[in-house]
Amino acid sequence: MRIEISGLTKTYRGGVAALDGLDLTVPTGMFGLLGANGAGKTTLMRILAGLVRPTSGRVTVGGHDMSTGAGRTAVQRGLGYLPQDLGVYPDLTARQFLDYLALLKGVDDRTTRRRRVGELLEVVALTGDADRRLRGFSGGMRQRVGIAQALLADPQLLIVDEPTAGLDPQERIRFRTLLSQFAGRRTVLLSTHIVDDIAQTCGEVAVLARGRLIFRGTVDELTHRARGRVWSVVTDGPPPAEGMVVSALPHEGGTRYRVVAPAAPDPRARPVEPAIEDGYLALTTR
Repeated sequence: MRIEISGLTKTYRGGVAALDGLDLTVPTGMFGLLGANGAGKTTLMRILAGLVRPTSGRVTVGGHDMSTGAGRTAVQRGLGYLPQDLGVYPDLTARQFLDYLALLKGVDDRTTRRRRVGELLEVVALTGDADRRLRGFSGGMRQRVGIAQALLADPQLLIVDEPTAGLDPQERIRFRTLLSQFAGRRTVLLSTHIVDDIAQTCGEVAVLARGRLIFRGTVDELTHRARGRVWSVVTDGPPPAEGMVVSALPHEGGTRYRVVAPAAPDPRARPVEPAIEDGYLALTTR
């Protein structure tokens, strides 16, 4: 389900511009949306989900015009949405919660509904916990319930907003694997500020900063933005004053600093191969 965005703006009360003339095309498959908190990612997700109306600009999703009621309804029928904070009913079990949401989504036949809920509980590896109350679930388990509810209607567009924030490393890996499995013929839009989530799941990525698009390309192209700008410095003194320190590790009586800077930040600095996080930092700190 292809997404076309042209000249999109959203200004809130007080003149705060969350989106500022955004132009972006999102193809079918797994696509990453990267940016710091406050970059405009959540506002964009909510506009694509039909929950927020833009101030100006044009958005089409699968050929449907999101400025019309008919267009928003058509998109929402084929949409799965996992917001940054999914509210759950803590006294319901996972099975009861999904059954209730399936009913709200129009799955009226009880047999069909129970079969679909059972299938999704298995997909997200919660069959053994299906009859536990949600109040006892960990953060990662709740996120898996969240992805299950987003898939109830077998959507063609799946939007997930900061899905791994607060999860431990094992749950993050599990969740990323789930998302990748769902891409295929769907469009999966992953919005996050965690660079590694993009690196491990997406071939293409867009970077937002202050409501504007500052990069659109492949993960390799984003990494390449830092070529010739990443340095390793070993010192027993203070960190280099120039550039941004990415990491600091103990090294033979001193510290090895990894620094992103346009030129060598220290006479002892040696160039190193960039990673995607270096590319993102090189792009956003200019």
